[in-house]
Amino acid sequence: MSAQHEHVLIVDFGSQVTQLIARRLRESGVYCEVHPYNRLGKRFLDRFAPKAVILSGGPSSVHWDNSPRAPEAIFNLGVPILGICYGEQVICEQLGGTVQSSEEREFGRAQIEIIKDSPLFADLSPFEAVWMSHGDRVESLPDGFDVIARSENAPYAAIADEGRKIYAVQFHPEVVHTPCGARILRNFTHGIAGLLGDWTMAAFRAEEIAKIRAQVGKGKVICGLSGGVDSSVVAVLLHEAIGDQLTCVFVDTGLMRANEANEVVSLFRDHYNIPLVHVDAGDEFLGKLTGVSDPEKKRKIIGGLFIDIFDREASAVGGADFLAQGTLYPDVIESVSFDGGPSVTIKSHHNVGGLPARMKMKLVEPLRELFKDEVRALGRELGLNEQFVARHPFPGPGLAIRIPGEITPERVAILQKADAVYLDEIKKAGLYDDIWQAFAVLLPVRTVGVMGDERTYDYVLALRAVTSTDGMTADYFPFDHEVLGRMSTRIINEVRGINRVVYDVTSKPPGTIEWE
Repeated sequence: MSAQHEHVLIVDFGSQVTQLIARRLRESGVYCEVHPYNRLGKRFLDRFAPKAVILSGGPSSVHWDNSPRAPEAIFNLGVPILGICYGEQVICEQLGGTVQSSEEREFGRAQIEIIKDSPLFADLSPFEAVWMSHGDRVESLPDGFDVIARSENAPYAAIADEGRKIYAVQFHPEVVHTPCGARILRNFTHGIAGLLGDWTMAAFRAEEIAKIRAQVGKGKVICGLSGGVDSSVVAVLLHEAIGDQLTCVFVDTGLMRANEANEVVSLFRDHYNIPLVHVDAGDEFLGKLTGVSDPEKKRKIIGGLFIDIFDREASAVGGADFLAQGTLYPDVIESVSFDGGPSVTIKSHHNVGGLPARMKMKLVEPLRELFKDEVRALGRELGLNEQFVARHPFPGPGLAIRIPGEITPERVAILQKADAVYLDEIKKAGLYDDIWQAFAVLLPVRTVGVMGDERTYDYVLALRAVTSTDGMTADYFPFDHEVLGRMSTRIINEVRGINRVVYDVTSKPPGTIEWE
């Protein structure tokens, strides 16, 4: 928690878009944290001392047995409160109103009519497009509340108790489908709660450097450097904080993108003069992966080997007291179930669960409070090379999960060349920065082709490119067919072993971004 800034508490009731509330607030300079509704005891609230509280949406009904509720202490804090969707229903249910299941449900775009002046809707038009996603709806209001907006199927689309500064909306202002949503949230944080919006990367940089120095003291730190934006930012930030107490370990697994190992080593040795151990472990990784096709087994083998190598290198530098890693805030949020049950945890993250017992190091996680876009902003604040700040995400297991089936040196070489051509064409078309992530997948499928009047029987390459704001949901990128044609022609002409190229048009959900 950043003790030097005003805090907003976001109470999580299990919505899949709770993170977006935090992102929107951070974008307007407001520091906030997401915490499950059932982990907000008095000691926590006293320590956190929020200047405002937002109650998230969620999948539950207030009529269900043991459905989530806001701690009563929230309503006694005397700070402004905003309820969103399920959060509105919780406010009404707990403060004396009524909520009913409705035959007329609202899912998708709707239009609200603002029927009463309120600071929550300052500078908005009388009619605004919003995004609804609810079945239950409010039927009567608690004492002190008035209706400030309505829609065709939600007569209490927004309500307010201006005296106590408690507000609630039935729609989702945090999603991009509510164009006025960012303004509504800013009206709440800056207008109603009177926050200054003093959360900046310059301030975070200075505060985090002080925290790192206090945590590490004179200890030694090793940092696993992958070449991606997260680990690169961690490395530069740590070096600024503790200098030569840091040693970076770059493990070349043999599963990196083409020429990536040379780029990473060059950047950190030549440009930043950061102590760097370059471990060429390609043969070791590929040897362990021989004959393995199951994606989970691949991940476990790669993860275990990484740990073995870090353990080995920590001993080689005379012992290390700390291991630094690029855990991000979404990793932390997604790894904590909002009600403590495993069924609603989105996914677990290897870098949130701690360290193996045999590794006697403590963790340093300076990015633990940041979202991906904030990490990029911090990288720019630190002066990191834009080539690294803006690069697309790359999975920890590398190309191993982009080669379904068995991994062989031949297949890795084919994929590296094809992926390099694909990314080169994206950059030539000026589209790289418009895409969240783009990569190629070498399929374990061979097809018949004709090249130079001769029959071929070679691999199929799948191209994947998605747009996203946070990686939790994604849409495929709509390439122009002429661009796709150029990509396919170059790949088939330049990469021996591929005779067919396909493009993946699956969104997330139902698919995932990566194939394995």
